[in-house]
Amino acid sequence: MSVHKASDVKRVTTHTLQSMKEAGEKIAMLTAYDYSTARILDAAGVDVLLVGDSASNVMAGHETTLPITLDQMIYHASSVVRGVQRALVIVDLPFGTYQGDSKMALKSSIRIMKESGAHAVKLEGGQEVEESIRRILTAGIPVMGHLGLTPQSIYKFGTYTVRAKQEAEARRLLKDAKMLDELGCFGLVLEKIPAALAKRVSRSIDIPTIGIGGGADTDGQVLVTQDMLGITKDFHPRFLRRYAELFDVIKEATAAYVRDVKSREFPSEEEQY
Repeated sequence: MSVHKASDVKRVTTHTLQSMKEAGEKIAMLTAYDYSTARILDAAGVDVLLVGDSASNVMAGHETTLPITLDQMIYHASSVVRGVQRALVIVDLPFGTYQGDSKMALKSSIRIMKESGAHAVKLEGGQEVEESIRRILTAGIPVMGHLGLTPQSIYKFGTYTVRAKQEAEARRLLKDAKMLDELGCFGLVLEKIPAALAKRVSRSIDIPTIGIGGGADTDGQVLVTQDMLGITKDFHPRFLRRYAELFDVIKEATAAYVRDVKSREFPSEEEQY
């Protein structure tokens, strides 16, 4: 029986994703925020792990993604990177670290890359963050864009409803997508937009698109892992498919442990020294 060393594993790179798009192979992407989960997802064959600012919701219990800090994102990213052998690791630039200040955007991105060991950064927005993207790219740091529903702007939108249903907004989104492609972004997340528009965007730009609530014609899909595994219970968007119900599994296992401790059935004779 042969044993594969870490050096034998072929890592996913931004070039790999581009080749997958050109070959028509779908890209599988999930979020990760800690070492143990990252190891499992990486071993299962996930192509891309996103250290999302959704950690603000999932890990810290905040209502929005806005409170999470750059230091906290670097902490989560460092944990994920240590658990990965194959997947590409992308890290969200958190709110307030790139908007309106391209020098800050570059400084934030450099900190993420140097201190976490991640492979790329992701930021939200189109024309309004063009200068920040340009400056980050000059340092050789790969950038993924994010259009459609952009959670860091939730107070501007006032709702998590589907974006770009009106023609004017759809045209702006397509224009921004083409700009991000031309700037040199290696990929683009399309969140909660009409499937027909996501298909149009995906066919209009050369870089891979990753959908979350964008239909089946994007070049890949991303979900929040805790949602996909059924650890979260109070989130039911149309685009979410639950592949497990781990909230119930973990709760039942924990209740069994509590019962065994209370009844003195744990530990048994065999479970002590």
